[in-house]
Amino acid sequence: MDDVQEKLQVLIDYWIEHNSEHAKEFRDWADKINSSSTEVSRQLKKAATKMDAVSDELMKAKQALPKSKGRH
Repeated sequence: MDDVQEKLQVLIDYWIEHNSEHAKEFRDWADKINSSSTEVSRQLKKAATKMDAVSDELMKAKQALPKSKGRH
């Protein structure tokens, strides 16, 4: 694995974690707004689901990266 691939692996891990945090926040806000606006709540939940799907695609990209050869 070269330096670009190693950096990308770190970035993908970061992006997945970051997306997870955003998806959780979207769901939290969807719960808070649900009693006054079910449509806003529904859209926030939909956005969270799409964020999860993006993270799934990022994980696939990470898995497609060549494996490290134990470089130190």
